[in-house]
Amino acid sequence: MVHEWALAEAVLYSLLDVTKKYSDHKIKEVVIEVGELQGIDLEVLKFALKELAKSLGLEDVLFRVEVTEAEFRCRSCGFTWKLSDVRKKLDEATREAIHFVPDIVHTFIQCPRCGSPDYEIVRGRGVCLKSILLEKSST
Repeated sequence: MVHEWALAEAVLYSLLDVTKKYSDHKIKEVVIEVGELQGIDLEVLKFALKELAKSLGLEDVLFRVEVTEAEFRCRSCGFTWKLSDVRKKLDEATREAIHFVPDIVHTFIQCPRCGSPDYEIVRGRGVCLKSILLEKSST
């Protein structure tokens, strides 16, 4: 849970940094994209965003969180698969390890077709500000 609070704080400070040059605008809505590999507890993240936003004067901002499904591509055979295809093979400790260090996934998962550990994470990791909706202030 501490991880989600730290991510929320980082997102909010990034948001403030990005919007500095729009001081004559009010932030209305923010869409945050979270990669599935992050293993984020979305309810905790949303709660942390709302609570921390209050201390930064952003209590009226609507935060939407979207999850991007993790997808991999094998460099050996070209096969593409999703985390959901292999998730049931991962125990709780492994999922927790991937939550904190997503790139460690290579240690625990191999290509379902050829067994190679040489694959790329095509999508589904990281946290980013996907969009920010601003409204011109009336003052």
